[in-house]
Amino acid sequence: MLRIGTVNIDTSHAPSFAEILLKGDRARYTAIYNDGFRTDKDVDAFMVKYGLETRYYDLAEMAKHIDVAFIQSCDWDRHIELSLPFVDAGIPVFIDKPLVGNIRDLETIEKWNAEGKIILGTSAMRYTYEHDDFFANAKTEDIISLTATVGVDEFNYAIHAVEEIMGFMDGISPVSTQFLGINTVGAEDDKIEVDSYRVLFENGVSAYYHICKKGWQPSTAIIMCKKTTYVYKIDSGKVYEAMLKRVCDYFEGNKSRLASVKSMCDSIRVMLAGRKSYQNGGRTENIYEITAKDGGFDGLVFYKGYKAQSGY
Repeated sequence: MLRIGTVNIDTSHAPSFAEILLKGDRARYTAIYNDGFRTDKDVDAFMVKYGLETRYYDLAEMAKHIDVAFIQSCDWDRHIELSLPFVDAGIPVFIDKPLVGNIRDLETIEKWNAEGKIILGTSAMRYTYEHDDFFANAKTEDIISLTATVGVDEFNYAIHAVEEIMGFMDGISPVSTQFLGINTVGAEDDKIEVDSYRVLFENGVSAYYHICKKGWQPSTAIIMCKKTTYVYKIDSGKVYEAMLKRVCDYFEGNKSRLASVKSMCDSIRVMLAGRKSYQNGGRTENIYEITAKDGGFDGLVFYKGYKAQSGY
């Protein structure tokens, strides 16, 4: 059985993943390290509810007792720091979404990958049963255009839409991102804004993602192919299950549709280029020309906001 160590239980992901794994016999959360905003009481309750064995206060020590580390801090700017002891110990790392938020950290992950370190992840929206249905009936080469929708915010949640698109494109590299504009509906006291972006892929396919920045929205996908169009409303109640099955497949040596490091990093580059395009009034930005000087998405700011929203 796969032994998982979780690093921080900031979000709902860790308990949701643990709950799903208890229903089978392929993997378990067995260890925990926590230096986020969750309290000792929270950690104790998590351990009892999901049958964890040990709480560790040293990541290098935890690495000796697990098969894979799940990095689940909601401050993505700490993902490199929290992954490093496991990478150094040769333990695979699954980095929860968003992978990272800036080019410097992306380059670190790419360096680890080049050294043969195992880096897995990231958004469950890349691995859905709806993706399975599409690939049972069509292939990436059939696609001519995609559209994905998502809600809440510009990065932490919006990454789902880009990862979803990348899952359908299945290894085809994105080239550029363009901010298309903001659509505003409603009066000032009930205004809803939707930000829209276009991603161009190397094979000529265009993908569009739309972010409704006022509350949660269901994730959807419209995949226009050469002869027909597939329309999906992603079943959010099954996305974690679908992803965890693929993680287990990978560690059991079975065929698994987990994303490559390049594809995961390209998803972040797409969003960083979108951020720069937004700042530059909609100029198309090459995703491979984004540098550290262009800045990134601030993980600490998000962490503080999420902490306060969670009542801590």
